[in-house]
Amino acid sequence: MKYINFILLFLLSIFNSNYSQANDLVISELQKGGKIVFIRHSLAPGNGDPDNIDLKKCDTQRNLNQEGIEQSKKIGKLFSENNIQIDKVLSSEWCRCKDTARFAFNNYETFKGLNSFYQEKFYKYKDEQIKSLKKYISSWSSEKNLILVTHFVVISEIFNVGVSSGEMIVSDKNYKIYGNIIAK
Repeated sequence: MKYINFILLFLLSIFNSNYSQANDLVISELQKGGKIVFIRHSLAPGNGDPDNIDLKKCDTQRNLNQEGIEQSKKIGKLFSENNIQIDKVLSSEWCRCKDTARFAFNNYETFKGLNSFYQEKFYKYKDEQIKSLKKYISSWSSEKNLILVTHFVVISEIFNVGVSSGEMIVSDKNYKIYGNIIAK
């Protein structure tokens, strides 16, 4: 039993060390600037939104819980503590994305190209949104980083990967992924 515990501790230390090194490499890329950071909104328990969703009324949407608010603050802290320069923060029009952006970075603008198309009533806008988002990214140029706070479906459509709540995918304008970060 003693050896099993030792082996488990050893394996955990290797995993945590590799995870930390991976985060350090991604953070180093962000410190160089010119990257795009796709952030899935922080924790907002549930799935989808009520049928009566109104983008102008947060009480008709799925929203961040307290853990999601704290997660958002940790995202902002990661950027400030690592002196990562930000050109602009854009957010989906959904309240959970706007709140993630607000708690993490204070200032943001909304951008329809980042909106969810998870539900059938919004799916008809998918192609137009993705085209608009890609056009924005292709014309964007800065030595700082572009932050995009969005939804699982948008990130999945762009990169063909799944992400957790509050997870960040760091890429360049050609969608080359440098890595991902989960703020802790």
